[in-house]
This record gives sequence, C-alpha cells and structure tokens, in this order.
Amino acid sequence: MSAASTLTPVEGIKARSDYLRGTIKASLADAATGALAEDDTQLSKFHGFYQQDDRDIRAERTRQKLEPAHSFMIRVRVPGGIATAEQWLEMDRLARDYANQSIRLTTRQAFQFHGIIKRDLKTTIAAINASLLDTIAACGDVNRNVMCTPLAERSAIHAAACSAAAAISAHLTPNTSAYHEIWLDKERVAGGDVEPIYGPTYLPRKFKIGVAIPPSNDVDIFSQDLGFIAIQKDGELAGFNVTVGGGMGMHHGEPETYPRVADVIGFCTPEQVTSVAEQVVKVQRDNGDRSNRKHARLKYTIDDRGLDWFRAELHSRLGFELKAAAPYRFLSRGDEFGWSKDQQGKWHLTLFVPQGRVVDSGEQKMLSALAAIAKVHEGTFRLTANQNVIISEVAANRRRNIERLLQSHGIAPTATLSPLRQQALACVALPTCGLAMAEAERYLPELTTKIEALLDQHGLRDEPISMRITGCPNGCARPYLAEIGLVGKAPGQYSLFLGGDGLGTRLNRLSHENVNEAEILDILAQHFAAFAAARTPGHAFGDFVVRST
Repeated sequence: MSAASTLTPVEGIKARSDYLRGTIKASLADAATGALAEDDTQLSKFHGFYQQDDRDIRAERTRQKLEPAHSFMIRVRVPGGIATAEQWLEMDRLARDYANQSIRLTTRQAFQFHGIIKRDLKTTIAAINASLLDTIAACGDVNRNVMCTPLAERSAIHAAACSAAAAISAHLTPNTSAYHEIWLDKERVAGGDVEPIYGPTYLPRKFKIGVAIPPSNDVDIFSQDLGFIAIQKDGELAGFNVTVGGGMGMHHGEPETYPRVADVIGFCTPEQVTSVAEQVVKVQRDNGDRSNRKHARLKYTIDDRGLDWFRAELHSRLGFELKAAAPYRFLSRGDEFGWSKDQQGKWHLTLFVPQGRVVDSGEQKMLSALAAIAKVHEGTFRLTANQNVIISEVAANRRRNIERLLQSHGIAPTATLSPLRQQALACVALPTCGLAMAEAERYLPELTTKIEALLDQHGLRDEPISMRITGCPNGCARPYLAEIGLVGKAPGQYSLFLGGDGLGTRLNRLSHENVNEAEILDILAQHFAAFAAARTPGHAFGDFVVRST
C-alpha cells in the first residue's frame, strides 16, 4: 500500500467515512440543495448511486445563477442477471413513479434508473430492497455485480455456474451495516463494523467479476478483473479456468493507461471458487495503487509486478496452487434472439432492447409491453450482458400470449434487424453522465442506420460485425473489444478503434483519433469495400482489418 502522504483524496474520504456512513444522512436532510455534500458524492457510489445533472440545460441554469439540475442514477445489483416477474413489476413502478419513465439495462446485467431526485432516493432504495434486490456495492471501490450467462435452465452446467456467480456475489458483499441504517432505518449493530475482506478503506478501485460458459463468451470474460470460465466433463461442471487482469478503462492522451485483456492463470474446482475470488480481491486490496486512481485497477498491479508474482502471491494466500488450465473454446458472444427450448421443456424468448433502454417511444411501447407480460408471466426475466432481456421459463401453451402482448405494443420481430444493430452496444453518456465527452446511447440508432447503408452498398448487411460506442474512454460498453469501437473525445468527435475479434478475445487498435461522423463513415466505407472484395468464407471483418493494415 502507498504511504499515507501519497494517498489520493478518495482514500482519505473512505478512511474518515466510518465504514461508508460519512454525512449521507445529513446530506439527504439538507433541503437547501438538490446535491449531496462533496465527500458524500464519493461514498454514495458504494451505496449504489451516482450524483449527476442534466448537461443539456447546465449552461442555461448557470446563466440564470441556478445550481445544476441535480438528480441521481441508481444501479440495482442483479447477480447473474436473474429477476422474478414480481421484481420486474416493481422496477417498472419505480421507473414510472420516481425515474424518467424508463429502465436502463446495463452491460453488467443490472437495472439502472436515471433522474431520481434527492428527496426520492431513500424511498426508491427502500422499495428496491423490499423487492429482495439491492443497490449496495453496485458502484464504488468494491466488487460490482457478478455477471454470468443467464440461462441456467439450458443445462446442469449452466445452473451450477449461475449458482457459483450468486455465491461469489454474496461472499463479496460489503459487511458494513451503514447501508441498512441509512436506507432501511435499521439500528446500528453494537460493537462496530468489521470488513473482513475489504478492510476499512475497501479496494483501491472498482472490481469486476464474470462467469462465462463456453461456447458463449457473452459476458466478455477477458474484460473482467477476475473471470471464471466453466469447464465441463462428462456433462457435469468440473470447475473453472481462472482469468485475471482484464479491464477496459483508459484516458485519452495518457499512454500509461490502457485497456487490457485478462490472462488465464489456472484451474480451480467449484468448491474453491469463493476462496479464489476472496484471495484475488485481497491481493488487489493490499497491493493496488492507492496513490493514483488512474493506475489503481488490478491490470496495472499485474503489469507492474508481473504475472508470476501475482500467481505466487495468490497461491500463498490460498494455501494451494491452481491446477493447469483446461482446454475450452468460445464460438460466440452475441445473444441468440428468438425462442429457445431448455432441457425441461420450458421456452425462453430473447428480446432485442434498443440501446438497452426499456421505454415507451412512439409506436414501440417496450416498457408497457414488458410490464403487461410480467403481470401474467409465471417465470423469470433474465438480463443479458448485451443489454437485452430474456422472458424466461415460458410454458409452451403460453408462448402465443407473450407474442400477442409484444405485437399489441408495437414490438417488431428481432429477425428484421441487421446483425450490426443486434450486436451494437452503447453507454448512457450525455446528458446525464458527468464523464461523457460525446454522445453514445442517443447517437447509436442514427449512426447504425448510416453504417448499415454502407454495408448495403457492398453486400455486407448480413455480416455479423460488432460495433460499440462510448461517450468517454472509461469503456463501460467495452468498445475496445469490438470490431468497430468509437470512443468519445468531444461533441461530435471520436477516436475510432478497429480490429477486435468477434469472440472478445482480442483488443482492437486505434485507427484514427479525433474524427467526426463524415470521416468515420469514409474510413469505414474504404474498409468495407476492401473487405467485400477480398473476404473468404469464415473471414470476419475484424480479422480482415488486422491482416490488411
């Protein structure tokens, strides 16, 4: 750990916070402002929400000498992305009563609400907990929502892997009672708080875990700080290959920051999963950089000290050594849209959600459609890592009813969409994210339409090309693993990255920096023309770009 004199200000805030309490209660009670006290804006992340403001009207409010139009984003943890119909209905109610009439499905399989004002924070968070979901550790310097391929019913392997994801999530949830005191009016536990895994200052930076089930890499396992790749033998879960050191964030113009794909370091049994997760977290807790938050992720700890050091340190803490990694193979990472049937005879409908935003817009009433389905649905809803939703565990005789409800709310069949549009991801970006430099979610539909036109010109419309766009270089939509990645630099300006693979195993490369829409389309048109002329069967666009440049 860094010397006290070099610690970042956030480390001091955590140390003084009394295990994440800070002055959040007083901030909530201050009716003179729509904001929290400055230190509390850092601590609030551990409780699952961020303070934001509407940047579309920020300048006008400044001109009128008004404070920014503060509101809050609340993120709901959904381990493995599994929610009941009752929980979906409660999320729908909260979106309508307190948020901006929409539910955002995140790339970490979580629910997200935007536009919550300060006086409604406690009511909303308490209601989330009453639904048996929560927001604790959905943000902050702790382990975030644990991801997993969501269809546990597909096989015994899937069920066991989802169970492991839930166990990891529960094991790594912060132990402090501050959350329950502030939001649920619980009494403070006598004897004080102890954080046996995190310690009093938690982790140096955020931490992300995913569980992948080959042949699908839908959770982008190599983007995670810690990953578990399910290995099967004779139809049963034999264990997991362990990956460490993935991470998407970087900063423009700072080459010492960079995205990184994880390394596979060995194999563990299902019984060892939570121990491995705990000790990897503790290695990072004790060795991560607390003097520079831009250099505080596990990927930098590993690169600074070496993978051999990390493996030895982990083994010494575990008391055993990971075995050699087992063979595995990924064949896809996108969602399989439409109906699928599991081994128990139940049906699952994977539904495309444009930009991950569940909202009533024009003739397409996605929010109302899914609420109507939840009222009659006897199964569950599954959130995918690609910002879509699965209406899960549907009896054969109820399929037609689900289809009628969707059609009556104007939801078009997924089959009409191009592969580019089906796979495209975007972060929220403007107007609410304080880090955004350019548009992402609001711009994605328009940009996709223009790129589809280019693909049409070259007979490539059915080509499964992955495209992702973010409003800043933090990489929330994992753009550095896309065949086409756009990372915001300024309004209307992006860095263009090309050459990722379709399976999420290779980073793309910076192609052009600080380019506008016209330049982006011109660059892509040239690549599409060359690809159309030279491609061979099974030759993906990202692979072609790497080989030809």
